[in-house]
Amino acid sequence: MPDLEHALDALAGRVSSLREARTAYPADLAPTLDAALAELDTAAELLAEARTELRKAPKRTSGKKDGAQRELKLLRQVFRAFPVPVIVIDGGGVVRRINPETSRMLGSPDGYLVGRSFPLLVDVSRRAAFRSHLTSVLQTGQSSAFETRLAHQGRTHTVQVALTRLTMPGEPQQMLAAVALPTEVQLAEPGVRPEQSDGGLLLASARRQDLLVKMATLLLDEEALLRPVALPRATRMLAAEWADWVIADLVRDGLPYRSVVVGPKDQPIGEIVRRIETTDPAGSQIVTQVLERGSGVVQEMVDDETLLGFCSDGPLLTAMGAGSLLSVPIGPSDGVLTLVRAHDKPPFALADLAVMQEVGLQLGLAVRAQSSFQIRSRAADALSASVAPRNLPDIPGYEAAAFYHPGSSVGAEFYDVFPVSGGWGFVLGGAAGKGEEAASVSAMVRGGLRVLSVWESDPDLVMRKVNEALVAQGTGMFVMAVAGFVRGRTIKLSSAGHHPAALLQSDGSVRFATGGGVPLGIGPELETGVETLTVAPGETLVLYSEGLTSSRNERGEPYGDERLADVLGRCVGQAPATVVKTVEADRHSFSDGQVWDEVVVFALRGV
Repeated sequence: MPDLEHALDALAGRVSSLREARTAYPADLAPTLDAALAELDTAAELLAEARTELRKAPKRTSGKKDGAQRELKLLRQVFRAFPVPVIVIDGGGVVRRINPETSRMLGSPDGYLVGRSFPLLVDVSRRAAFRSHLTSVLQTGQSSAFETRLAHQGRTHTVQVALTRLTMPGEPQQMLAAVALPTEVQLAEPGVRPEQSDGGLLLASARRQDLLVKMATLLLDEEALLRPVALPRATRMLAAEWADWVIADLVRDGLPYRSVVVGPKDQPIGEIVRRIETTDPAGSQIVTQVLERGSGVVQEMVDDETLLGFCSDGPLLTAMGAGSLLSVPIGPSDGVLTLVRAHDKPPFALADLAVMQEVGLQLGLAVRAQSSFQIRSRAADALSASVAPRNLPDIPGYEAAAFYHPGSSVGAEFYDVFPVSGGWGFVLGGAAGKGEEAASVSAMVRGGLRVLSVWESDPDLVMRKVNEALVAQGTGMFVMAVAGFVRGRTIKLSSAGHHPAALLQSDGSVRFATGGGVPLGIGPELETGVETLTVAPGETLVLYSEGLTSSRNERGEPYGDERLADVLGRCVGQAPATVVKTVEADRHSFSDGQVWDEVVVFALRGV
């Protein structure tokens, strides 16, 4: 035993010298490799001599079991002290034993790889060849040596692997010893790989926290609600900083569908991306598992390349070069977010799973908020369309134009032009309030004015009946409105608390109508301001909303009726479309582009 220990110590010293020579002379590896193979032969001879000496030892019947135990203990000590990486694998390629030198080379804890598939450490392009060598050695007993790459824990090792068949006591099947002699080592990323020190753990924690802050900032951006950009942006961020591949599968009608696929930017992988995009996620074990359990899964080393499904060339994970995989739910049940890292990158850890669970929760909230916002936005658009016509009809003897500028919320202003018995009618007004409820009340009033005008020849009677209906509804809201019936050159107006109309005459002077009255909906007895005007050819009747005259400049001064009259005075002889645009342009300049309330301007010019 002392002689064996001395020989092993000498062997370890020589191997250490060879390792130093490999580092000092990386361009001249051939002599170092030859010497390393010679040392491997020496190690094999030492093991053979030790086994022979053990067999020569006197056997005692009563101590036969103790002798076998001492022999096994000696062999274990020799295996652990062996100065080169040695892995014992079974016929299926599963790691059964691993010595400390192998753990040191691969950067994994002792025993971490036991029970895992050794071919998954081998470069994807050479796995098939490795399995062929393994089968050949098992069947023929002839040793085999070849060069390949091993990838683990962010390091890539170019090694010379020698496979030898073993018969191990207590094992019913043949084993193989794989000796891996490194010829080259490359870090996956520039710089020194951080160790799991307190500083390294603190840095990793800060990086994860930074990701959560960035993700929250991205998802809270206003555009992420207005347009479906949250998920693509989030996956691009994750692909840039956390993974080689990022896949987002969303659930629609109870079934997952592939929404986003982002791959490495530094590789020509367009065809692979298309294959992944067209693969049905319902056939993915990992996606189904995450959806059913509602919790994430991390695989520090992918041991089943079929987990993500198949494409025409085989398992997707094989085509992606997957080494590590992480999948988390998007929201409670909105989808699955899957991240994949290649073999030459550090594997995902449990800490990564925790932070990605939070990212998945944030993404789910963002997806739901976006969906809810868009539904409400479509409803708001529908309400806005219900209070303003897309096009104005032609009124015989007149030209008409209107301008509508929405405010900061769902609008309540309305205007309309429609036929009535013996002529045409128009209305303009708005509910006192904002939001969907105010818009719905405005739409109801607009529709009521239009419908009742079919049977009533007087706009004032129409206004009164609409007021009765609004009071009966009990909405608690009131509406300022003006209605006018056009018959020939005569226009009869009925005002319910609305701003007075402005009549631009041919000489440039502006005359304001009476206006006034009480808004609709305040009480059953309506007080209105009624007036009949004559609009001659060349004259223009202008009606406008509260949002125009209440606009303010930087000093807080209101736009007001006087400024409106001055602007209209400069529009003599202009078409109605020009008049409304001129008024809005002046208001825009006055308030420096700020809009607090809706602005409606309606112009009717006699021709």
